[in-house]
Amino acid sequence: MDQKRAVLFLPDDDSYEDSVSPLMLEAVVFCPILSWVSEKLLADGVERFFVACGPKYAKEVLACFPQGAQVTVSEQHQDLLKFVDCEEDVVVIPRLVLPLEGAGEGYVYAAPGEVLKEAWTHAPNHNVRKADCVPGWIPVYDLGTVQEVELLLRDRIVEKHKKNGVRFLDPGAVYIDPRVEIGAGTMVLPGTILRGYTRIGRNCTIGPNAMVRDCVVGDGTEINASQANESTIGSRTHVGPFAYIRPGCTIGDDIKVGDFVEVKNSALGNGTKISHLTYVGDSDVGERVNFGCGTVTTNYDGFRKYRCTIGSDVFIGCNTNLVAPVEVGDGCYIAAGGTITKDVPADALAIARVPQTVKEGWAARNRKIKRQKK
Repeated sequence: MDQKRAVLFLPDDDSYEDSVSPLMLEAVVFCPILSWVSEKLLADGVERFFVACGPKYAKEVLACFPQGAQVTVSEQHQDLLKFVDCEEDVVVIPRLVLPLEGAGEGYVYAAPGEVLKEAWTHAPNHNVRKADCVPGWIPVYDLGTVQEVELLLRDRIVEKHKKNGVRFLDPGAVYIDPRVEIGAGTMVLPGTILRGYTRIGRNCTIGPNAMVRDCVVGDGTEINASQANESTIGSRTHVGPFAYIRPGCTIGDDIKVGDFVEVKNSALGNGTKISHLTYVGDSDVGERVNFGCGTVTTNYDGFRKYRCTIGSDVFIGCNTNLVAPVEVGDGCYIAAGGTITKDVPADALAIARVPQTVKEGWAARNRKIKRQKK
């Protein structure tokens, strides 16, 4: 398609039955209908867009286009006529549609801008002379239409990735957003959901039962039965099972984020191991750090969030609390069971626990007293 401009006529009300938002914002395989349309038009070479829509949903409309796209959202007739004041062909989408390869003609058309301007001088109408139908689009009438085509589009997404060298153990048991990219050699296991602008590297294993949203994942990484959101995960890193990566994380290469580990708004250096039952929040962690089971960065005092800074080659014993803000220097050891409230210098050993006291015979005496009271 040679058209460089597109006009989209979209209703901005929420009067559709069974829908609480405009149909144009309904998600099909996690992607709003309008995003499907914009991605297709961009792929076809369209560079400038005019969306005929009122101000109520202007912000949501703009969010359906990539950052930097040239988009005008207006319901003013003069703005529309100014946009089509050109000699080049303009593609016109007169109603809600979805792109579908192999679909016939009849719902989208293209015409020279000057022809459209003449036809729309008084008001937009779609009986335009010298218009050519553009194939590859199907109409969207209601939520029933969405449900009918969703599985078909899901299967086509999977087929596209299969042609690019991605492997699926059970293609019918995964759900992949059309905006997702996956490298060749990656295995996607059943129960996997990949959403948003996620980028998966080559030779990864994703799943089973993993959900990855708006993440960048390096080559050779495994995400097993875990969730990752709005973060960057390096190469040869192992996540899960049952790990939770919250937004704002930068996780390096050769890292282990194990079972029942939560990481939030933190940076983890290469080679760090967080094997199990640990919370790392608002922290900057160096390389080759070992987190013992039950470690917690206590980053919130009820009013404000604070950050922990942990150097490289640090060994943190089990059941350690790091009370932010606190800094742990390179090469430190922190003894198990400690609550660290002060900075620890490099290569030091930090012990922060009450010395053990043993009272011999106490348990027997206690049982005897309790029995006498009965």
